[in-house]
Amino acid sequence: MSMPIPGSEVFASRPADPAELQRSLPTTLPTHTVTQEQIDALDPLTYEVVRHRLWSVTDEMGEALKRMSGSPIVTDANDFDFAISDELGQEVQVGLYNTMLVGAVDLAIYWTLRNRATNPGIAEGDMFLTNDPWVGGGLHQNDVMVYQPVFHDGKLFAWTSAICHEPDLGGVGLGSFSPAAQDVFSESLPTPPVKVVRDFQLQRDVADLWVRRSRVPMLVALDLRAKVGANNVGRERLHALIEQYGADTVKAVMKRMMADAESRLRGKLAALPDGSWTATGYQDQSHEGDRGLHKITVTTTKTGDHLTFDFTGTDPQSGVVNCTYAGMRGGVMLALLPVLAGDIPWSAGGLMRCFDLITEEGTLNNATYPAAVGRGPIGPAWLTGNLVAECLAQMLDRDLELGKNVQATCCGTWDTAVIAGLDERGEQPAPFLNIIMEPMSGGYGARPHADGIDTGGLFCIPMGRIPDVEMTEFLYPVLALWRREVPDSGGPGRHRGGVGASIAITPHGTSIPMGLVLASNGKAVSQNGGLAGGHPGNTGLDVLARHSRVTDLLAAGRMPSELSEISEHLEPAQNYASSHLAPGEVFVMTWQGGGGYGDPLNRDPEAVARDLREQKITAGAARSVYGVVVENGTVDEAATAAERDRLRAARRQRSRVLRVPSGRKTGATSVKRLDDNLVEVTDGARAAVACRHCQEILGEGDDLALAVYEGPATDAGPQIIANAADYVDAPVVFRQYCCPSCWTALYSAVVPAGHATPPLAGLIATPAA
Repeated sequence: MSMPIPGSEVFASRPADPAELQRSLPTTLPTHTVTQEQIDALDPLTYEVVRHRLWSVTDEMGEALKRMSGSPIVTDANDFDFAISDELGQEVQVGLYNTMLVGAVDLAIYWTLRNRATNPGIAEGDMFLTNDPWVGGGLHQNDVMVYQPVFHDGKLFAWTSAICHEPDLGGVGLGSFSPAAQDVFSESLPTPPVKVVRDFQLQRDVADLWVRRSRVPMLVALDLRAKVGANNVGRERLHALIEQYGADTVKAVMKRMMADAESRLRGKLAALPDGSWTATGYQDQSHEGDRGLHKITVTTTKTGDHLTFDFTGTDPQSGVVNCTYAGMRGGVMLALLPVLAGDIPWSAGGLMRCFDLITEEGTLNNATYPAAVGRGPIGPAWLTGNLVAECLAQMLDRDLELGKNVQATCCGTWDTAVIAGLDERGEQPAPFLNIIMEPMSGGYGARPHADGIDTGGLFCIPMGRIPDVEMTEFLYPVLALWRREVPDSGGPGRHRGGVGASIAITPHGTSIPMGLVLASNGKAVSQNGGLAGGHPGNTGLDVLARHSRVTDLLAAGRMPSELSEISEHLEPAQNYASSHLAPGEVFVMTWQGGGGYGDPLNRDPEAVARDLREQKITAGAARSVYGVVVENGTVDEAATAAERDRLRAARRQRSRVLRVPSGRKTGATSVKRLDDNLVEVTDGARAAVACRHCQEILGEGDDLALAVYEGPATDAGPQIIANAADYVDAPVVFRQYCCPSCWTALYSAVVPAGHATPPLAGLIATPAA
C-alpha cells in the first residue's frame, strides 16, 4: 500500500457547494447567472426547443471529435464523452458515450475554478488540459480532458469539455498499462490542469511537451487537436444559441434542466419504500505476481427521496486495481444513469444532487496519491458500478413498473490486452501499438421480462461499437483466426444473460515478437453476477498458444477454428502480466457475457430449445443447467419435467438447511413483490417473506429459513471456463441459497468461500422515519 505524499491533498477534487464556490471566485472573474424568477418564467415551448438545441450541441461536438481523431478508440469504440456545464461546472448535458466519465468532468472544473482563477487566470479564449484522476476529468491518466470556459459579455457563462481515452501516454507498460506498478510513478504522469490554448491559440510548447511522452505521438497530437476542435464547435454553437434566444433564456433553461432532472429522480425515489441493500464484490489479483482477492463493498440506503452509497469496509488500495474518488463517483453514475434515469434527460448536475457518497480514503475506490490507478475505470470503478446496480435492482424489483429497469450485471469488466511491436509490411518498418477493442461487445444482463442482449455492448458506453476485423488487419500486423460468440457464456436463468464472445489473433506481417500487456479481472471470481437465483455469466479467459501449428495450418490452406487444432501448449494468461506474442503463436481472448435472472429451472423449455438451435447454449447445458431434454430439435415435455424434478431433488440432497421453515403458508391480506421468487406478505401488523412459488413463509427481515449449498465453482455451469486456482490462493465456490420447500434457487453466485454478505439483505423495507 502506497502512503499519501504530504501536499498531494491540494490535487484532491471533491463536489462543490455552488454558493460556496461562487463566493470563492475573485472579482476579476464575474459569472453569468439568473434568478429563480427567470427560471420559473420560461414558457414550455422555448424550454423544450433550447433544451434540445443544447443536446444537439453535445452531439455535434462528438461528431467533430470522431471526424478529426485518427484513433480507433474514438472512431470505432466510441470511448469518449462530452459535456456542457454551467458557469460553476455543474453538468447540464452529457453525451451518450462513456457515461463513467460523467462522474469526473465537473470535478476538474471545480478544481480549476478553485485553483486557477487567480493564477494563471481563466479568460476568454482559454482551454485547459488535464489527465490527473485526483483532480477529475478522467478516471485514469489515459483519460484526457480538454475543456474551456465560454464567456458572454465579459462574464463566465458556461464550460464545454471533450474527453477520450488515449492509446498511450508513456509509463513503463505498453499503452500506459503497467501490470507490476505499485505506485503512480510507474505509470503515465498525471498532469494537473494546464492552459493548452490561450487567446484562441494552441500553445505549441505545452502541446509538444504533452505528446513527447507517448509511444504514438502522432495519434496523441491528433486527438489533442480534435478535442480543441470539438470545444470550438461547442463554443460556436452556444454563442449562436445565445444570439438567437438571449443569454438569460439559455441560462434559465440550463438551470431548469438540472432542476427537472433532480425533481424527476426524487419523485421516483419517493415512491419506493425506504430500505438498505448491500452488495460486495472482488478484484482477483491487484498486480503482476499477486494471488489475492481485494474487496469492494457498498450499502445503499434510500430515505425519502435521497440515496446514500456507503463504501465503508472496502479493502485498502493495492497494486494497480485502484481508482480515485472520481472513479468511484463515475462507477455510481455508470449504474444510476441507465437504471434510475433511463427515462430522465441526463442533466447530471441535477441527478448528482440526489445522492451522497460515504467512503474511506486510501481504499480501492478512493485511493490516495501516489497509488497506481491505471486499471481504475475498468477495474474498481466498473466493479463499483456493478455493485451499485445490484443494490438498485433489489430496490426496484419490488415495483411492477420500475422493476422493468432491473437488470442483472452485464459483462462485469473490461478485458485489456495491448499489443505493440514493429510492422514490417510497408517499405519501411514502422512501430505500432493497438489496444484490442473487441471486448466492447460484452453480453448484457438478463431482466425480469427479457433475456440479455447477446454481445450487446458495454453498460457504460451506450453507443459503443467494436472495430471492423478487416480494418484491424489492415492497420496492424495481425491475422484474426476467429471472432465469434461463445455458447453458454450468458448466465443461466429464467431469462438468460446475453452471451459474450472470443477472438483469436496471430502475428502476420512481422518477423519479431510483439509485446503483450494484459490487465483484467473476473477470471477467479465472477464480476457478472445474476439476480433472483440467476447464475453468473462466464468467467473471462485469456490463453497463449505457444509452439503452435498455425503457420503450417495456414500454409496448407486450413483456417483453424479451435484451440485444440492449434497447440497442446496452452498457457492461461494471468490477469496482470507483461508478456509477448511471437510469430507462429496465437493469443485467444474470451470476454464476458451477462448474468442471468431467475432460477434456470423455471425457464420456458421452448426458449431453451431456441437457444440450442441458435447455438447460444450447448446440449449439455440445456440438460444439466436448465433441465430441458431436446430430441431432434423438439422439447420432450415428459422427460423435461422428470429431469427438472431430478435436479431439484439433487439440490435438496446436497444442501444444508440453515433453519427449517415453520410450515405455514401465506394467508396474508397483503402481498407485495420483492423479486422473481419472493414476496412480502402482511398479516395484520407483521410483515414476512414468503416463496412466491410454493407460498411457504420463510421468515421475517433477514432471518429467513433457507437452504445453502457450497461446491466447486464449475457447479454454476459450463460458463465457468477459468480455474480459480490458476489466479488466486483463496478457495472459490459456487454458493446457492434455495427455498427449503420447493427448492427454487433464490441466490446463485461464484464467490470466495469466506464471502459473508447476506444474500437477501434488505428484503423487508425499513419503516419510514
